[in-house]
Amino acid sequence: MAARTHVHLDAVGGAAGDMFVAALLDARPDLVARAFADIEAVLPPGLGKPALAPGMSGGIAVRRFALRDGAASGHLGGEEHPHGVRYASLVQRIEGAKLHAGTAAEALAILARLAQTEARLHGVSVDDVHFHEIGDWDSLMDVVAAGSVAAALAPCTWSVSALPRGDGFVRTHHGLLPVPAPASAALLEGFRFRDDGVGGERVTPTGAGILAHLTKGAAFPKGAFVLRATGNGAGTRDLPGMPNILRAMIYEPSQGHATGDEVIVIAFDVDDMTGEEIGVASDRLRAQEGVIDLTLGSRWGKKSRPVIDFRLLVQPESVEAVRETCFRETSTLGLRETREARTVLPRKPGTVAVEGVGVRVKRAVRPGGGTTVKVESDDLAGHGSLAERRRLKALGESEGGA
Repeated sequence: MAARTHVHLDAVGGAAGDMFVAALLDARPDLVARAFADIEAVLPPGLGKPALAPGMSGGIAVRRFALRDGAASGHLGGEEHPHGVRYASLVQRIEGAKLHAGTAAEALAILARLAQTEARLHGVSVDDVHFHEIGDWDSLMDVVAAGSVAAALAPCTWSVSALPRGDGFVRTHHGLLPVPAPASAALLEGFRFRDDGVGGERVTPTGAGILAHLTKGAAFPKGAFVLRATGNGAGTRDLPGMPNILRAMIYEPSQGHATGDEVIVIAFDVDDMTGEEIGVASDRLRAQEGVIDLTLGSRWGKKSRPVIDFRLLVQPESVEAVRETCFRETSTLGLRETREARTVLPRKPGTVAVEGVGVRVKRAVRPGGGTTVKVESDDLAGHGSLAERRRLKALGESEGGA
C-alpha cells in the first residue's frame, strides 16, 4: 500500500459541518472552486451563494463557511413536514445533481450514517427517517461540501483529537435534550472525549456524522510525517478562554520513514469444511474490498480434530462487510476481533521490462534512503521452472532498483 496523505482534526472548540468545511478549505484553498460548484449544483437558483469569509476567534485568524445573500436558514423548499425533511428526498436531490467525481458517494455516506442513527433512535426504518438537523439548505450545503472535500483528498487517512463533551441541554424539535444530543452521542460511540469545563453543544449531529464517516474516532497514527498545510474553521459561538475552532492539519509521510495506521484483525477457526470449500472461501475473502491480507494456519482442536485458523487484516471502514462475508462463506459461528497498530514503509508500485516483458514491482523506501524491490510473483507464474522464475525475479529486482 502506497503512503497516503493524512488529515488530522483538532476539535479545539468543537465540530460542526460548517466548521469542518471552513477548516479544510482554509488549508486547501485550491478546493474552494470544486466545493462551491458542487454546492451550487445541489441548491436551487436564487437561494444564495456559498461564502468562505475571513474572521477572528479567540485571537486566531479563521474562516467561516455559510450561505450568504439568501435564505440561509430557510427550510428545504417543498419539503415542509411536521417531522422534518425525508431522508429519501435528500438522497434524490444529491443523486440528481451534476457533481464532481466522488462527491455524491461521500455525501450520501454521511447522510446514510445520520439516517441509520435516527432510525435506531426512533425505532423506525431508514426509509421512514425525517431529518431536522439537516432540514435547512445551509445544513445540506455542509454535507455536500464535506463530501466534495473528502472525495478530492481521497485516498487519504483521517484522525481526530479527543472531542469536547460540552454540558447542559440543547433545544430540539423534540424539546430539551441533554448534550451531547442523542444523535451525536450515538454517532460518536467509541470516540474519545474530554471535559474542558465549557458547556453547551460542542459537536453537532452533522459534525458527528462527518467525523464518524471519515475518522472512525482514530487517533493520530504513529510514524514520521511532514506538515504541509493547516486551516482553521470557526463556529458561530464565542467560547470563554479559547478559540471556537476546528483545526485541520494536512500531512504527508516523511520520505523513507515508516508510517503507522490501525487495522482490525479478524480471526476464527473451522473444523468442518473440506479443503475445496476452504479454498473457495479464502479466495472470496481475499477479494473482499478492505481485506489487506488473509493467512491460514493449521492446528489441532477439540476431540483431536484438525482445525484451520483464518486470520484477516482488515481496514477499519470495511470491517462490517467483511464480517458478513466471513459468516456467509464459512461455517464459523463466531469471530474474534482486535484493533492493532501497524507500521509500514512507504511503497510505490511500478513496472519494469524483463527480457521484453512488463513485470510489476513494488519499491519500498527504507530509512536512510535505501530502496528494496520485490517482483510480483503472479507475473512470473507462467515462466518455466523454478530456476527460470528465480532468474527472472533477480533481473526484475535489479532493473527495479536501478
